[in-house]
Amino acid sequence: MALYRFRITFEDYDDVIREIDVKSNQTFEDLHRAIHQSTGYVPEYPSSFYISNDQWTKGEEITYLPNQKRIDRGVALMDKVKLLSYIDDPHQKFYYTFNFDRPFDFHVELMKIILDDAPGVVYPAVIKSVGEAPKQFGNVINTPVEAAEGDDFDFLNELAISDEDTEDFSEVAETGLEDEEEKKVDDEEEDEFGSGFSDDEGFEEEEGKMPHGDDY
Repeated sequence: MALYRFRITFEDYDDVIREIDVKSNQTFEDLHRAIHQSTGYVPEYPSSFYISNDQWTKGEEITYLPNQKRIDRGVALMDKVKLLSYIDDPHQKFYYTFNFDRPFDFHVELMKIILDDAPGVVYPAVIKSVGEAPKQFGNVINTPVEAAEGDDFDFLNELAISDEDTEDFSEVAETGLEDEEEKKVDDEEEDEFGSGFSDDEGFEEEEGKMPHGDDY
């Protein structure tokens, strides 16, 4: 049985490369699972291969775990389609999107056709692995910070402000309170002693109007 040797690369991570041998009568689902055996990803997510040209333009689609729209369009299913049905070129290319919700895109290119499989080898077989695949769910959504005592900072949770930012906010708030207290004390002192005596010139004028002993 002939083997197809595919070279698989991430579209956005050129330094991560896999080479996989697959029997010509195996399916696109077999290749799909072999790719994620090599990346360490859980393969049970909606995905599709697209027949492609040298510019990696998407053509006919072959899908796995299709949504209703794909079912209605009659898109071919991976487990029903053998690889040999779409190998017309010795360098046939497939554009492959894994997990439509949080996708990784791959370039899959046929490198060579091997006429005989090796005895005792279970196919698909990963024959070359270069570079570490990025984490399957690398873009983790930040969880909100826990509410402070008394729920004083609940609104910060809605803004997803970090603990560090919360501390900075607390420092600013405390500084603001200190400034308010100082201002309050200054105002109280001014009210107690009155503002008239702060004007030395005015005081001198008033002193000049006081009666002298000779006027009595």
